[in-house]
Amino acid sequence: MTHVSSHSATGQSPLRTVQVLGGGNAGSSAHVRSLASGLAARGVRVTVCAPAEADHTYDFTGAGAEHVHVPRSSDPASVAALRDACRDADLVHAHGLHASFRAVLALSGRRTPLVVTWHDRAYAEGARAHLLRLLERRVVKAATVVLGTTSDLVDRARRTGARDARLAAVSLPGPRHSAEQDDPDRLRPKVRAELGAIGRPLLMAVGSLERHRGYDTLLDATRAWRGLDPVPLVAIAGEGPLRGELQRRIEDEGLPVRLVGRRDDIPELLAAADLALLPSGREARSVLAQEALHARVPLVATRVGGIPELVGDAAELVPAADAEALADAVVRLLADPERCELLREKGVRQAATWPTEDETVAQVLSVYDELTQPRPLI
Repeated sequence: MTHVSSHSATGQSPLRTVQVLGGGNAGSSAHVRSLASGLAARGVRVTVCAPAEADHTYDFTGAGAEHVHVPRSSDPASVAALRDACRDADLVHAHGLHASFRAVLALSGRRTPLVVTWHDRAYAEGARAHLLRLLERRVVKAATVVLGTTSDLVDRARRTGARDARLAAVSLPGPRHSAEQDDPDRLRPKVRAELGAIGRPLLMAVGSLERHRGYDTLLDATRAWRGLDPVPLVAIAGEGPLRGELQRRIEDEGLPVRLVGRRDDIPELLAAADLALLPSGREARSVLAQEALHARVPLVATRVGGIPELVGDAAELVPAADAEALADAVVRLLADPERCELLREKGVRQAATWPTEDETVAQVLSVYDELTQPRPLI
């Protein structure tokens, strides 16, 4: 399906959009790259305002966009740089709360339409939680349209005062392929050997080492399967502030867990795993859940946020912060290859219901056209 911007179709100059990204988590950064590529291919001029390191990682310029370095902070210099980049934009699209707030400041006094995508909910405690609520309110009231990646984010935007909030189509961008990725079975023994999972089940968790990821609960759960023979190995890919604390627990309690750090071969790690684990206390449209189902890896995840809506009946869902339920689900699946095979088949069917990159770009472009078309005079 090819949707050409109706601006170019009517002979007007091409639509010019500015995509604003903060530090950007992996999901929102990959989404912006996918959007930039799809929009540029359809004749839209795209400028991505993001920190330089984000362009190094995601190569927005290689996707056909112009990149403008805008630091993460909301100081006057960053806002001025963003304001300058948005000067002749037909529409500005910001991703995430902090990037959206900077866009609101940069567009102050202008009538440029602002689209905001909420990929996840920002969290904080104490006084900072109050500040985040004020930021959310300011952003959703200034936005022309708020797109939420899950139904509960759309509901939250409406409750916070959005005049137009809609469910966003967000695809899982395809990997930039290597020949080896086409044959994961070839890599599987190598990956398992590297992680130390020869002759034992490999359970894979992915995500930053932060409190809300639920790794405390996961470590508690691993105690329950130390008695299994062979003992499953849990590998956790990611970095973050809890690394020291988690590593101490692993060593002190003799837990069958390895922290493998930040990795850029997540698809290969998942393809080598027997199960994928998502123990988060909160989660929106989880990239890991999508990658696991695509890779035909049975998933055990918490029943939180956008997870049930995303995976349907294609995963084992357990309550958050319940180590016993998590441990039981893992032990059951490891002993039940038929159930694992059923989950793999359901996963493939569920993944087929998610939007493609092409459909995601088409939906976003239809919103852009709606907001930028000249209105006929009555």
